[in-house]
Amino acid sequence: MSMDANFKNYMQQLYADFSAHDAAQNHRLARYRNIEPESALFLAMQIRLKQAKQILEIGTSTGYSTLWLADAALSTQGRVETIEIDAARIEQAKQHAENLSLAKYIEFHHGDALHFLQQLNQRYDFILLDAERDAYIAYWPYLAELIQAQSGVLIVDNVLSHANEVAEFIQRVEADDRFICTTLNVGAGLFMVTWRN
Repeated sequence: MSMDANFKNYMQQLYADFSAHDAAQNHRLARYRNIEPESALFLAMQIRLKQAKQILEIGTSTGYSTLWLADAALSTQGRVETIEIDAARIEQAKQHAENLSLAKYIEFHHGDALHFLQQLNQRYDFILLDAERDAYIAYWPYLAELIQAQSGVLIVDNVLSHANEVAEFIQRVEADDRFICTTLNVGAGLFMVTWRN
């Protein structure tokens, strides 16, 4: 079986397992809330199209999206940095990365995303934001500085499924005339941001 087929089969089973887990949970924070497969595929294609090498993910959860990003990074000779506040979920994500031989393409960070963003001093070709939505406005000043000049992109998940929760964040970004942005009807809705000039 080829690596591609192995990856696809593994990810299909993983999404099914994660979805079954979420369906059994009554509390939102107990759910893994992974990105939809069609969104994950779109992100992986964007990384390949852009030949992105420096990739940042805010909100690892159990690593479903992280694995898609890392599989794309494998083809661009890139690297994924990902931050998650729940240590148990990081351990799950690490195990899946090991199972798919992708661990060497991922640097896992444990901690608070805002504090993490404040410490970063490099730019990223590709950033995925999929975390607690009430923190996005606080993240924005730091995210804006982390998007690689000219060619970098920020993609935010769940902007259609949770439109009310991200409305103020989207207004803030749209009002920043350094950037152009659009909402894509992919999965739960993806908000895409890049530099205007």
